[in-house]
Amino acid sequence: MKVELQNLTKIFPSRNKKSGEDVVAVNNFTFTIPDGTLVGLLGPSGCGKSTTLYMISGLQKPTSGRILFGDEDVTDLSPVNRGIGLVFQNYALYPHMTVKQNILFPLQNLRGKDKMSKEQMLERAQEAARLVQIDGLMDRKPSELSGGQQQRVAIARALVKMPRVLLLDEPLSNLDARLRLQTREEIRRIQKETGITTVFVTHDQEEAMSISDVIVVMKLGVVQQVGKPQEIYDSPTNLFVAKFLGTPPINVFKGSVQGGKLYIGDAAVLDVNGVEDQDVTVAIRPEGFELDENGALVCELSNVEVMGRDVSVVSRHSASINPIIRSIINADNKIDVTSKTVSYTLKPHKVFLFNAETEERIYFE
Repeated sequence: MKVELQNLTKIFPSRNKKSGEDVVAVNNFTFTIPDGTLVGLLGPSGCGKSTTLYMISGLQKPTSGRILFGDEDVTDLSPVNRGIGLVFQNYALYPHMTVKQNILFPLQNLRGKDKMSKEQMLERAQEAARLVQIDGLMDRKPSELSGGQQQRVAIARALVKMPRVLLLDEPLSNLDARLRLQTREEIRRIQKETGITTVFVTHDQEEAMSISDVIVVMKLGVVQQVGKPQEIYDSPTNLFVAKFLGTPPINVFKGSVQGGKLYIGDAAVLDVNGVEDQDVTVAIRPEGFELDENGALVCELSNVEVMGRDVSVVSRHSASINPIIRSIINADNKIDVTSKTVSYTLKPHKVFLFNAETEERIYFE
């Protein structure tokens, strides 16, 4: 099912009626979610991603704009009539019911032409349980399950109605690191098997990049960039996106362009043809550094962390905006840990320039 958001805006009135300003949670969001894709809404707390999800679900009504499922305008439809499956962060399972009863519950509330026989409901519930691999736990109560198993029950309950659109609101936040990894792989597998259009809300960029077909990066209710995860990582449109995506985070420096060369401090570190002379903000991915004893970028060496396949070099520079610089290099490189400095050349495709005031991307040849 294709989902189309047209100029979607949500404004919450201020709680302080005398002096407070209204809060614009989502501002003029226009985006089409192609049929059968998994889209990640990504951003920090307060960016409007969950509000967008709740407007798609019908739990919140937009201040302005339209929502279409296929060719059907669902903006004013109640959640129950939209054909959505919704999974919350806290699972929201009924503690007094078994797994089977929790999964069956949405089907038992169907009325009219959608009403199903008991046999049909049991068959559908068993099918949903098999899909999320909890069919052996049907007689247990939620309190007898692990966090990951409870989340699977919540997903099965959302899937059992065969929704047109599946909506996931930070579904992995309450799980430990290993379960998060395992469950996100399961979500991707389930989405591929069912082909259901899925919207996944998260503040974790690693989660969004690992399972999404497309990610939407948001900040303060405004869409910053939309694209495939790797494309956004390789070509961020502004400094916010560059800093938000990537682990370890991108390294940021104060710099300047003079005569077609990029300067960090007093050193000319890269040719940047086609860029006017100006002060810039320089962002360099951790993998964008190459050890070179004759390299122009000379940093104060702080520490070397061996991580097996790679080595993380921690250093400092007077022009760095980050407290430390973290560069990732191949473990085959030998580093003199007794040295006070480390020198680098830079990989041009891992270096991004931004306007020092607007933080918008400046492209160079």
